Amino acid sequence: MGIMDRKRAGIAATAALAPAAWGTTYLVTTQLLPEGRPLLLAALRALPAGLLLLLIGRKLPKGRWWGRAAVLGMLNIGLFFPLTFVGAYRLPGGVAATIGAIQPLLVAGFSIGVLRVRPGRRTLLAGLAGVGGVALLVLKSGARLDGVGIAAMVTAIALMAMGTVLARRWGRPADATLLDLTAWQLLAGSVFLVPLAAVVEGAPPALSGANLAGFAYLGLLSTALGYVLWFRGIAHLGAGPTSFLGLVNPVVATVGGLVVLGQTLTGWQVLGLLVALGALVVGQAPAARKPAPAPVSEPPVPAAAPAAPTAPLTPELAPVGR
Repeated sequence: MGIMDRKRAGIAATAALAPAAWGTTYLVTTQLLPEGRPLLLAALRALPAGLLLLLIGRKLPKGRWWGRAAVLGMLNIGLFFPLTFVGAYRLPGGVAATIGAIQPLLVAGFSIGVLRVRPGRRTLLAGLAGVGGVALLVLKSGARLDGVGIAAMVTAIALMAMGTVLARRWGRPADATLLDLTAWQLLAGSVFLVPLAAVVEGAPPALSGANLAGFAYLGLLSTALGYVLWFRGIAHLGAGPTSFLGLVNPVVATVGGLVVLGQTLTGWQVLGLLVALGALVVGQAPAARKPAPAPVSEPPVPAAAPAAPTAPLTPELAPVGR
């Protein structure tokens, strides 16, 4: 058996379609969408996709899942979307992508406390290699560093890392599908994004055909389908291995620049591409859970015990906390 068996490889491949679609966001945004409206873009990306999935599933949260959907929606959508757009507007794409590559390391750290999963040495080394590979691939010398942009991007990645870990911890209700879970999060984020966009940016401008095509792509493929596949990966692969699939994002963004914008790769970028892809594959190995306490055997029967036959003693396992 290799790092991934055939079933895990199939799930990982479909889950990787999500960051692959997200990797085209910058290109779609610059070529098809209105300029200078990050909150509008975030709102129009989340709301239609959430309504569509809710229409398909026709199911609302119940009980404590109202609160859980609100938390996940704010972490993965409501706060993540606008913060990443702030980072994208204030930072060069290479700097933003390199910061985004720290997500596997953040997921590994959060998993220790939330999931009781300790990252192995291979996971940590793969995470560091992923950051280095992405930096070689997309980071240019003399890249402009903006304090607000860096803070926004780091916060966004940390929020989504926690959202990824909590999505793994909470799973989903037995009577709900992944479409339902995704719809709840998108709509919870939209409840925050829509009024914020209206107050900060005002009424939306008249949209051209190209704008509508760009929003349709982002809403249907990148968001509705992308997040369903992403949460499926978290459910089946685990939070850590799924987070490594995010390294596909800068790879696709770079390839998009090659194909559409006529850019070329240097030797260092080729090396970075190979390192990032290698880290992605290595990162698919399941994380090891904290070992349970060693079994505790009962003390031997004293010599003065009655001679009457007794049932054989069975060692008891110490309870493991959740």
